[in-house]
Amino acid sequence: MPHAELKYSDSLALDAPAILAEVEHIILQHDAGSGECKGRAYPCAQTHHIHLLLSITMLEKPHRDDVFTQALMADIEAAVKARIHTSCFFSFGLDYSRGAYITNTHKVPG
Repeated sequence: MPHAELKYSDSLALDAPAILAEVEHIILQHDAGSGECKGRAYPCAQTHHIHLLLSITMLEKPHRDDVFTQALMADIEAAVKARIHTSCFFSFGLDYSRGAYITNTHKVPG
């Protein structure tokens, strides 16, 4: 279950849900077993310089090596930048969580 967080200056006209959906789609193209990507977007009214920060966290797995990481990052960067129509600073980080991380589903009966 990957997680994606999009933090950006609210002066950027973005379709954040579309960006997050595309990030999920690209992750699934590279790793069909990764599962749904939980996405959150945080537009910020008070910023210094116009910017966007995309942070993705995935569980560490043997097949997610350097080649996988670089290809995934390149595809995500290109897709996200194609949806930004204003010049801005762009940052993107992909981190891997190790064993001390719980990811599952909480279901309420009823």
